[in-house]
Amino acid sequence: MTATDAEDARTFTVTGQDWDDLTDALKDVKDERIVVNMGPQHPSTHGVLRLILELEGETVTEARAGIGYLHTGIEKNMEYRSWTQGTTFVTRMDYLSPIFNETAYVLGVEKLLGIGAEVPEKADVIRVLLMELNRISSHLVAIATGGMELGALTVMTIGFRERELCLDLFEFITGLRMNHAYIRPGGIAQDVPDDTVARVTEFIELMKKRLEEYAALCNANPIFKGRLEQVGYLDLEGCLALGLTGPILRSTGYPWDLRKAQPYCGYEDYDFEVITWDTCDSYGRFRIRLAEMWESLRIMEQALKRLKDLDGAPVMVADKKIAWPSQLSVGPDGQGNSLDHIRHIMGESMEALIHHFKLVTEGFRVPAGQAYVAIESPRGELGAHVVSDGGTKPYRVHFRDPSFTNLQATSVMSEGGMVADVIVAIASIDPVMGGVDR
Repeated sequence: MTATDAEDARTFTVTGQDWDDLTDALKDVKDERIVVNMGPQHPSTHGVLRLILELEGETVTEARAGIGYLHTGIEKNMEYRSWTQGTTFVTRMDYLSPIFNETAYVLGVEKLLGIGAEVPEKADVIRVLLMELNRISSHLVAIATGGMELGALTVMTIGFRERELCLDLFEFITGLRMNHAYIRPGGIAQDVPDDTVARVTEFIELMKKRLEEYAALCNANPIFKGRLEQVGYLDLEGCLALGLTGPILRSTGYPWDLRKAQPYCGYEDYDFEVITWDTCDSYGRFRIRLAEMWESLRIMEQALKRLKDLDGAPVMVADKKIAWPSQLSVGPDGQGNSLDHIRHIMGESMEALIHHFKLVTEGFRVPAGQAYVAIESPRGELGAHVVSDGGTKPYRVHFRDPSFTNLQATSVMSEGGMVADVIVAIASIDPVMGGVDR
């Protein structure tokens, strides 16, 4: 162990196995203020988040968030890929809500193309269905990991139990458990399988029973409430000053939800409530997420009814210069273009073959301009700013990720509280570092 004297403090560099020397050196130090790094390799920082905490005893006097440990360069990489290929990148940002990433980006591209009104109704219904399924799976992880960090392991195990059912449905519908690239400019990659309605209905009925377990386990649990109530407090004025959205904002009683305030994908035609709470604390955010899953089930039921009426309807715009991929099917060698499409481009029309080749290798052109589209993700306002120079690749794509914005609340929620309460505050923010760093 080495000790150095600075102008106003002594700095100790501890290399391990020398705690006795450290405690002896600190005996005569009156100021007990120390700086501790929590994370980025810490099981309770909700991912690779580094928290720099200044402590006086067990009280946090200053808290700062250190980010950038999961930087992937997704936005820059998209400038070197076609507009359709961009969906394969954005889906990997906030990896707990990939469908929302894809939808925000795709709505921006469709706005630039001017084809928003041409997107088939069935595609919008399927988008809504999958977004609400994704909202449930994301909230389940928020509650499960938050429970684990508090020591409520039963909450964690049942949370991941239900999330597995969500991922099974995603795999059934899109082919993948996550990173789907299913939402495409002009519609969706392919229609849902035949027995989708039956399987999703079965899931909804099971979830109605399972969600009651969370309420019974947590809502009135005195230990659970004791750890969450009045912890991570942030009122409406603070949320508005920092630009916070999602459950954090709605826990102040302010009913701001973009599905109602600025509807997209036909949300204005669905009947659901915007859930709010009035405690401004971690407990209110937990109750909001739990209640929002019930509302998501309501929306999914309405989407399934519409899906039944749209059997056989198209799921991609009619413009063949934009619609890609072509009709897909599953064969003995896996999924690929349907035999009818291959027969058409290889044996019937040279123009169709040339068009298919150009669309796949080069992509379609998007008129020059810029567009901003915002949607309500599980964590708040997810915005996509999409810029085109008239080419086949994005000139620039930038996302307003709610996890990034909401992390600003780390210090104001934590300072003045105990070290143990920092964990609760971060869990109530529910940041996903893939979305923060991008």
